[in-house]
Amino acid sequence: MQRTPLYDFHTQQNARMVDFAGWEMPILYRGIIEEHQQVRTSGGLFDVSHMGRVKISGRHARRLLERLCTRRVSDMQAGQCRYSLVCSESGGVKDDVLVYRMEEDDFLLVVNASNREKILAHIDGMKGDLVVDIKDRTLETAMVAVQGPKVMDIIGKVSSEVPTLKRYRFTVKNLMIMKLIVSRTGYTGEDGVEVILPAKMVGAAMKMLLSGGADERIQPAGLGARDTLRMEAGMPLYGQELGEDIPALASGLGFAVNLDKAGDDRGEPFIGMAALQKQASEGTPRKLVGLLVEGKRSARGHMKVMAGDREVGEVTSACASPTLQRPIAMAYVDAASSADGTALSIDTGKGARLEAQTTALPFYKAPKK
Repeated sequence: MQRTPLYDFHTQQNARMVDFAGWEMPILYRGIIEEHQQVRTSGGLFDVSHMGRVKISGRHARRLLERLCTRRVSDMQAGQCRYSLVCSESGGVKDDVLVYRMEEDDFLLVVNASNREKILAHIDGMKGDLVVDIKDRTLETAMVAVQGPKVMDIIGKVSSEVPTLKRYRFTVKNLMIMKLIVSRTGYTGEDGVEVILPAKMVGAAMKMLLSGGADERIQPAGLGARDTLRMEAGMPLYGQELGEDIPALASGLGFAVNLDKAGDDRGEPFIGMAALQKQASEGTPRKLVGLLVEGKRSARGHMKVMAGDREVGEVTSACASPTLQRPIAMAYVDAASSADGTALSIDTGKGARLEAQTTALPFYKAPKK
């Protein structure tokens, strides 16, 4: 397994390490519920260095990304991030990504850890005679996410610029001998930032981010809490809510798709565009919904969703929500059973059913300040 530049930090914090997409990553430090609540009430720090960071630059960088991404790239400004999908010709999802526009012909693509090599091979196969330079910067950099309602107040004590960033914007900071990319996106439903920095400088950066260990408002959090947080926030996870065998528009991510990309002024058509246009016009057989589950027992991924004695879907993710204090799940269900408030049940496979009701995603939204 590969190790991130923060591996020593994790072991010093007595993290429980697991294999995640070929990386040795912390699943928890103190406990999933405690870390989850830390993020919801104050602030948590996540190591996301396992995610791929690919630099795409050169005269045709924009054209390449227009072909690759479902979201328009041409009208992005320097300092802007956009969430996008990368699709197959058949309309499934190869990955969901973040596109950073550094300069006119200079971009950074953040991809899922499990898909980094696949996406690099996909890019290599589609670039043809385009003049572009592709550089995988994953191993030479680190990436951390700091999320929670008190994070911006803490950051504001050392930076006046970062708290003023709009959502899906980033800035490049020169701090002593370090060059940092600080963005404001998130995957927990809370406010916060992501920081990309040189791998060799991660030790010094961690001391600053955690205020030398003196500030209890930000504590490390593992992948376990990250998963329950993103479920509450209705965020899809590749391999569960997204995949090459799942129609892209069934996921509810239509905002990340521009179906009118054509020509230099509107962006080049992307791979899979015709298939997604068909999905948009005809609809998809199933749709992603939230499920509020009755009782105390949680569902599990791949359990069947039932309407009476008829199977109408399948659970993709589930947990006992620490914030809502009840079991929740995400599932793909037949379009006819996807309306909010539809009564369904979940087959546990042991002759028992969990009663549930569909609900719009997300389950949780951070209170407005």
